[in-house]
Formats: sequence, C-alpha cells, structure tokens
Amino acid sequence: MRSMTVEARANFHAPELLTCDVLFTGIGGGHSPGGVVVANGVIAGTGDPATLRASYPHARERRAGAVIAPPPVNAHTHLDMSAYEFRALPYFRWIPEVVMAQREKRGVAGAVAGADELVRLGVGAVGDIVWQAEVLAPLLEREDLPGVLYFEVLSPFPERADDVFRAARTTLEAARRLERPGGPRVGLSPHTPFTVSHRLMRLLADYAAGEGLPVQIHVAEHPAESELFRTGRGPIWDSMTRFPYPATFAEVIGRAPEPELTPVRYLDELGALAGRPTLVHMVNVTPEDIGRVARAGCPVVTCPRSNAHLECGTFPWGAFAAAGVEVALGTDSVASGESLDVREEVAFARTLYPELDPRLLVRAAVKGGHRVTGTPTPLLRRGEAWHAHYVW
Repeated sequence: MRSMTVEARANFHAPELLTCDVLFTGIGGGHSPGGVVVANGVIAGTGDPATLRASYPHARERRAGAVIAPPPVNAHTHLDMSAYEFRALPYFRWIPEVVMAQREKRGVAGAVAGADELVRLGVGAVGDIVWQAEVLAPLLEREDLPGVLYFEVLSPFPERADDVFRAARTTLEAARRLERPGGPRVGLSPHTPFTVSHRLMRLLADYAAGEGLPVQIHVAEHPAESELFRTGRGPIWDSMTRFPYPATFAEVIGRAPEPELTPVRYLDELGALAGRPTLVHMVNVTPEDIGRVARAGCPVVTCPRSNAHLECGTFPWGAFAAAGVEVALGTDSVASGESLDVREEVAFARTLYPELDPRLLVRAAVKGGHRVTGTPTPLLRRGEAWHAHYVW
C-alpha cells in the first residue's frame, strides 16, 4: 500500500472521542454517560465511552459538554409576545400586570424577532401559538423554521360558536395556502376548556380532525382551573367575569360543574380528545386524568420554568412517563419562561426532577418535540456529518 501523500497527511485529522453526561442520537433511550467519535467531520461511532475507547484507541478524548443530541424542539411558545419583559409573578397577578399591561408589544414585530432568535439558537422545530391572524403570513413565509403555527381561537359564548368557527376556518384556509417547504405548517389552538364554549370546542375539534390539522390546547395549568370545573366558581371565574362572559360557567361547558369533573375529563367526554390534540401544561391533574390522556394517545407539552415562575405547580412527569404518555418541552412565552432556549428548559428540569433519568428529559426535548410538531427527528449515526450544534 502506498504511503499517505504529504497533502493528504496535512488534511487528515485524527479521530476525536467527544464525551458528555447524556447522549441521545435520535434513536432509542440514549446513553449516560455517552460519547461520539468524529473523524474528518463525520460521525464514526456513538455509544458508551468505554466501548468507544476500546474500539477507537487512537482517538483523542475531550469532554464536549453536558449533552450531545440533535437540536431541541420548542414545542410550545408564544412568539408574538417576544418583545415582552419577563416577570415572575403569581398567575393571577401576572395576567393583568404583564400580559395586559404590555399588550401593545404583542404582534408581528415580536413574532418575527422571536423566530429570528429560534433560528439563531438552532432550534429543531417550533410549536407556536398565534393570537393575531396577521402574524401568520410573515412566519409562514419562512423556510428556516419548521414546525406548527397554531392559530388560537377563543369565545365562551355557545350562541356565537358558529360565527366564530366560520371566521376561524376562513383564516386557517387562507393561511394554509401560504405554507412553504421547509417552513411551518398551520395548526389550530382552542385556547382553554374554560374560554372556548362546548359548542365551539366540538366544531374546532371536528374540523381539525377532518382536515388533519395539528391541535394544541392549554389545559390544567393552574390549580384554580380544577376548582372551576368542580364548583363553577373560584379565582378564574372571578377574573373572567370582569369581561363580557356568560352568566354561569355551566353555560360555557354545556353541563353542570360537579365534584369529580376535571378539565381533562370534560374534554374527553366532549369528544375533544378523539383527534389526539397536544395538551399543554397539564400540571394540576389526577391519576384518572393521566389515564384518560394515555388511552386517548394525546402527547403533552410541559413548560417547567413558566409553571414555576407563575406558581402553578409542578408537572407530574414521572406519572405521565409511567403511563406511556409522550412528553415534550416548551418555553412558553419569554414573559413567563424568561427565554426561548429549550436547552435552558432542560437544565432547569434536571434540577426540578433530580429523581428522573436525565436521558428522559433530553429525549423529550428532541424526539418528544418532533412528534408533537410532526417533523422528522435528525439522527446522530455513523456516516452522518457532525455539527457543532449537536453539543448543548
């Protein structure tokens, strides 16, 4: 065999063994610790560091970082609030003192700036809630941000359901014509089980199922939501009745509140879980709720920093994992989550759930997010190009 030429030797780089606390390749459950062997910009091997050392004895070893994985997915956020200032406040103070007080900052400019930030962060995909219809077009024009834009619909009045639905359908059909390869697609978000009437919720759920539209619904974020469905009263009802609202909560949900009624049970019995919507937050739930979600096959997105900042409680991750529910991670808006960086969400979750295997958290940020947004999960495997953004 001829010896390597001088030029070839100059261009040859000895393989490196990059080690980390958690490795997730996009397949399986991951490794902890983990390692990746990279030779001339190409992945040569992945797995347990001890095995890789034996297989690649000449590889130079160095610690790359805490995590090696495909870029995480921000499965739930509100990009149109990206110009808001972050404030950590109890939920019922945060809404008037942050959301309402800064409402003039909400809109297209913030959404575009938020999308630019996600691209800068190298996010794998996004699940974004769009409150204003005019935000849809500039985000759908992008070819650098895959994911879903969930157009948000809100109306508690059953008698207005048909008109609100028709207007939402018109907006959605116009937006779907703007979808581009590589960019986000259009989805639908009935806001919450208590701000969308039972009739409108059914119309939206049936339409989304028929059209194959992805759906996200905010559910069981604050403990007061459980109280509302049990009693028809409480802090949420008091805050809502400051605005035009039906006379009783029973009118909104089309049935009487009762001691065993929960937001999840209500949605399930209404038929709104049949299309497997993504349920966001799911902090204040019962074991029966978790069982219902698992049987329906609904994925869940948790936003740990936002829940902590708003004093909503702690998502029961272990119980959902034990039930086989697909879990993903989101930042929520910067107003409650502080940043759009899902890597920071993972780091916070590792402190919040010390009993959970960190591989579970990383997998949720990557594969869980891609399953929610319907986007393909990149794979770290032999023969694929190595990218620096695989290191978190």
